[in-house]
This record gives sequence, structure tokens and C-alpha cells, in this order.
Amino acid sequence: MSDGVRLAARIWTPEQAEKTPVPAVLEYIPYRKRDLTRRRDSTIHPYFAGHGYASVRVDLRGSGDSEGVLKDEYLERELTDGEEVIAWLAEQPWCDGNVGMIGISWGGFNGLQIAARQPPALKAVVTVCSSDGRYADDVHYMGGCLLGDNLSWASVMFGRNACPPDPQVVGEDWRRMWLDRLQESGLWVAKWLRHQRRDEYWKHGSILEDYSSVRCPVFAVSGWADGYSNAVFRLMANLDVPRRGLIGPWSHRYPHVGLPGPAIGFLQECLRWWDQWLGEEDAEFDDEPMLRVWMQDSTPPTASYEQRPGRWVSEATWPSPRIESRQYGLAPHGKLAPVNSDATDEADDADGDEVVTIQSPITVGLFAGKWCSYSYAPDLPHDQREEDGGALVFETPPLEEALEVLGIPIVELEVSSNKPSAMVAVRLSDVAPDDKATRVSYGLLNLTHRDSHEHPEPLEPGRVYRVGVSLNGMAQVFPKGHRIRLSISTSYWPLAWPSPEPARLSIDTTNSTLFLPRRPPRDEQLRPFGEAEGARPIDRTIIKMPSYDWYVHRNLATDESSLEVIQDDGIYHIDEVDLEVTNRTVENYVSWGDDFHSVRGEVTNELQFRRDGWLVRMVTHTLLTCTREDFRVRAELDAYEGRTRVFAHSWDESIPRDGV
Repeated sequence: MSDGVRLAARIWTPEQAEKTPVPAVLEYIPYRKRDLTRRRDSTIHPYFAGHGYASVRVDLRGSGDSEGVLKDEYLERELTDGEEVIAWLAEQPWCDGNVGMIGISWGGFNGLQIAARQPPALKAVVTVCSSDGRYADDVHYMGGCLLGDNLSWASVMFGRNACPPDPQVVGEDWRRMWLDRLQESGLWVAKWLRHQRRDEYWKHGSILEDYSSVRCPVFAVSGWADGYSNAVFRLMANLDVPRRGLIGPWSHRYPHVGLPGPAIGFLQECLRWWDQWLGEEDAEFDDEPMLRVWMQDSTPPTASYEQRPGRWVSEATWPSPRIESRQYGLAPHGKLAPVNSDATDEADDADGDEVVTIQSPITVGLFAGKWCSYSYAPDLPHDQREEDGGALVFETPPLEEALEVLGIPIVELEVSSNKPSAMVAVRLSDVAPDDKATRVSYGLLNLTHRDSHEHPEPLEPGRVYRVGVSLNGMAQVFPKGHRIRLSISTSYWPLAWPSPEPARLSIDTTNSTLFLPRRPPRDEQLRPFGEAEGARPIDRTIIKMPSYDWYVHRNLATDESSLEVIQDDGIYHIDEVDLEVTNRTVENYVSWGDDFHSVRGEVTNELQFRRDGWLVRMVTHTLLTCTREDFRVRAELDAYEGRTRVFAHSWDESIPRDGV
């Protein structure tokens, strides 16, 4: 880099690239190419190289085998480094000067962010499971509510940032580099908690601040079980460059290994994209629809799916003129009916209070699954009947014909609160004739953020407000005979952190509406995706099998409720580099009774690397609690070389709550 720091890369090139230069494809992430992503990388990058592209995997500054210290996400230095890496690639004798970027999650984010800086050699981007907005649509906050994934994700990076480079790569300097990381990387969860509203911190790296800054073609990909599908809709609607959107049934994974299935030949799709914009071939992407999505059929609820039934559908443009908004009115006695229908008229004439109230128990949310499914565990929402006892429920009669929905549902509520701070969680479910309820979308809103995430304002108790809650985008068929259920609660823990104190909401049903984006079904002849392909993964030896478990515990003697999440990757040996890896994370989310100040999130992570006489182990522990006024973060980091603890540090910080 221009400041002298060296970044580590693995480079796969076609055999004749030195004689006949080729385009380069870059993946630029902090997840340790030497070990933690080595097996995954081995299926992707050699595949691209085998099809005529130099494929490059770079560790961010301060991660893996790169020098420096990683102090936060998407810093200016990271993006500057990325521009310099692209310029370096374009100058190599095996590169023809054209570069593309591909990445999932972090790499999807910085691909968009670097594209917005317009480095001359960057000609196209494939962004997977990422977002154009860092505040309202990332792992940290949703609708102005603090996400539980903010803690778990910070804890994951807490552990990874504490890992050393490999001495086989960097030599004797590995220990100094390790100690620098241990001392300087910092406690990211505390940094993120200091920015509870959409300030300049979050605007940095959010391309939605200026979509016009992106001048190269973008292929945006996500899945319905992922946390980032909404960004695909926005990118299609707002970018002014050649673009394609793809949303499958998948969680936070590349689609050629997508779960829930069906997986697709995603790497072939990437090659078509590279051929169109980096190579000399014309893949005729201009003849294809802008947006292609997996229209999900109804299926019983479970926390883990191998496959999701459905079919591929498309829209030539987005927003699509074919999508129409169908309105459903909320009514007394829990009815949900199309506006101006006979059922609505009957509900209006029926006896019953027009204003209904709700004050949910904290435990509504124990069966919600993760904000973002990583397919590491049964982390999808379970049967929503477990949740609906603590919510207001509005439901249609059995549908007389199937209804197909594609897009962003919106719920408009006329609501008042008895407290100055409150949240509302809205869930949309498909209810089968046997009463099983499968959640198909949901949305959150911190009501102090009703008008602005940048300038939140307390509620005036008793005052009536009209608010809109955007749910996550969806593609779903509600079959004939099924019912559509709308559920409203005032908590959704631990997916989202509860409000500072219990609040009771009053909702005027006569002025509250659900807007569903109805898609007229049609028969389509779409180009079929190929079967999932990839290079042969590297060999590794399993020493201890992985296990992924979710436990909901209820102790009626103490009124304690908890969700325990165990992600144990087991122990495996990477034969190629003679390295044994251990990685285990345990999350606990606890509450007592209806005490909103009793909630606590706790994450412990252990990472270990072993080779011959080299053994290093990193243990991190993070605890987040709260009062009405403050969040409190306590954390410990311990690092061991062999049996000797070489580093220990603890944090204890109080951070004022800012309407969250």
C-alpha cells in the first residue's frame, strides 16, 4: 500500500495468462484466506481461473496474513486500500487492465462502496448479501431498533480480530503483528452503540446517499432467508447503470451452495456477467429481465429447510408496473379484509371497540430466528402460534383464490403510546387450514424514529400518530383456503432489544391498513439456471464433528426465559497447510419475568490454531445489559501461546441510550 503496509493475497491465474493477459476478479474480505475461508475459496477462485479469469483473494489490512490492524468496518483506509489493490492488479503482466469485484456480506458491501469511488480499472461488480445502507438495513439497527445480531456479529469479529497471522507466511514477525492486533483492534460493539441514530458514521459507506456515484454495472444477489434482500429492490430501482437482481430462497450464502435450496449454477452466472463486462464475449444480458426471484409456495413452518418449494419468476423492470397495491383494513374482532369488501363493511357494522391495545411480554420473539439466517443452525422462524399469544392478531377469512405477492408490504397504523419510547413489531404469516402459521415477512419500528432515523423524537403519551412500518421484501403465494395473518407486538426479543420500559400501544383499527404488493401470476419461459458447479474443495480431516443447536429454556420456578445458540464448528485439520482449527461460539439471551431491564445478551467465542509446536488460542466474552437510561458493555479478551496467557484485557463501559 502507499503507506508501506503489505496486504496478503492468493492469486489463481489461467495457465497462459503471462503470455495472454486476462481480466482479474477480486474478493477483498477480513475472514482469513489461509484457514477460515480456505475451503470455500478453493471452490470459487480456481473455478474462475479455469474459465479464463485471474482470481484474487485479499485479506483486509489487519486480518489474516496482512499487516496492520483492523479497527472497524468499511473505514476510509480500507476503501483506499481497495482502490490501490485494483490499480495494482490492473498493472500486473497477467492482467489485461480490467478488474471486477465479487463478495458476499463484507465483500458485497465494499464492492459497492469501492465502485462508488470509481477506480478506472473496476469495470463490474457482483455483490451478494449486502446493503446500500449501513444504518437502516444492516446487522446493527432495523427500523431504529437495536438488533440482537449487532451483539453477536460484533462478538464474532471480536474473536477474529484477535487471531494472529500464520508464521509460515509472515515469518518471525507474526508475534509482534499479533500483539498489535490484540492491543489496538478495540471493542466494536461499544463503537456501534455510540451511534444509535443515522449519523455521519453510518452515512459513510452507504451508497444510497448518492446512487449516481456508482458508474459500473452491478449484479445484486440475495435470498429470502438472508438479512439483505431489501437492498436488491432498492439497487434495481435507484441505480442508473446496467444492473441485474437475483433473489433466491437462500440464507447468507453464495447461491451455488445455497440453503434452503434449490442451489443454482451461480458461478456460471458470474462468468456470464464477467464475459459481458470484463471479457470480449457478449453474454446478451441486455435481453434478460432486470429482476429474477424465487416465488415461494406455501410450506409448513420449521426452523430449518433443506428445500423451499416454488418457481422462478421475473420482472422486466423494478419497480414493476405489473405490481398493484392491495389494501386490507384492520377491524375489530381480529378481522383483516380487503378494503371496500363486504367483509370490511360487516366488520365496520359489527359491535366492538375500534381502538385495541397491546402490551406484549418480553418473550415474544423467542421463536423468531435470527435477523439473518446463516444456515449454521436451525435459525429460521418457527411456528408463529408460539408468538401470537402475546400479540394483536388480525386475520383474513380463508382465501377464495390464491394470492401472489412480490415486493415490500407496508402497514400503516394510527397509534398512541402511554410511554415516550416504544417499539412495534409487525409480522405477516401464511396460516394453513391446520392452523400452522409460517412467517413470510416482518418489520420493526422504533416509534421515536417514526419520522426520521437521523432526528428521532420522543412520543407524547396519549397523542395519536400515523406511522408506516415497512416489512421485508417477499415473494410468496398464499394458496386458496389459507389465511393471511397480521400480528402486532410491542417486543421482539432477542431479535431486537426491548424498549427502555414496557409500553402499551393503542391502535385505531378503522384507520390502520395493510398494503400488499399483489403480482398477477403468469406463465414464463425463463432461461434455466445450470446445476451448481465449483472447483473441487481442498481436503480437510474432521477431528471433531460440528454441531449447531438452538435451545429455548423456560424456568417457571424463577420466571427466567432464555435462548441459547451454540455454533460449534468442531475441530478440523487443513491438510494443505498442516493446520488444525477449532472454532466455537455460544450465545445466551436471557430475561426475567416482565422486567425490561433484566434482559442480557452474552456471547463467548473460542478460536484455536495448532501446528507442530505452534499453538495459539483466543477467548472472547461479551456481555450486554441495560437500565432505562444506559447500555452497559462488559467484555474480556484473553490470548494464549501454548499454555501461557500472553494477553488479557477487559472493558466495562456505560453508553447512554438515545431513544433506543
